[in-house]
Amino acid sequence: MATTTIDAPQTQDSSLSQEGCYVALTSSPLNIPSITDRVRSPQAGAIVLFAGTTRDSFDNKPVKELQYTAYAPLALRTMLDIAAALKAKHGLKGIAMVHRLGVVPVGEESILIAVSSPHRQAAWRAGEEALEECKARVEVWKREEFEAGEGVWRANRDGARGERVD
Repeated sequence: MATTTIDAPQTQDSSLSQEGCYVALTSSPLNIPSITDRVRSPQAGAIVLFAGTTRDSFDNKPVKELQYTAYAPLALRTMLDIAAALKAKHGLKGIAMVHRLGVVPVGEESILIAVSSPHRQAAWRAGEEALEECKARVEVWKREEFEAGEGVWRANRDGARGERVD
């Protein structure tokens, strides 16, 4: 039986983990080597990393920044459920997903997903599936702030409009 540990430092950062799975929400800039190290394994022949970044425009409007918010306890549990399911489905050695909260300037990462597996095909498939599941299911919302001063809340998936839930 796998055990689940909960890390809740004094900052706004929080994480959950269980055997071979790590998920976190943080207000700090994301660290690519750190997440890659979380999935590194001598049994893995492949590590795939996805880094989602803030682009400088949306629908021909210049974007100033993105702002992310989440219902952290539920978002972490959903992320861990996704990670555990994909680990089992694809025979992964490790999977880690970290989502940034708060302001994410243009060019900086808002999400990192790393997966390791014995063979590359499983790592590629699992990495993409992890991203799509995260965007579809995790309780994270984003606000696009435009250079002109206006902004819009969106669901955390491409093209979907959303409303902030307080």
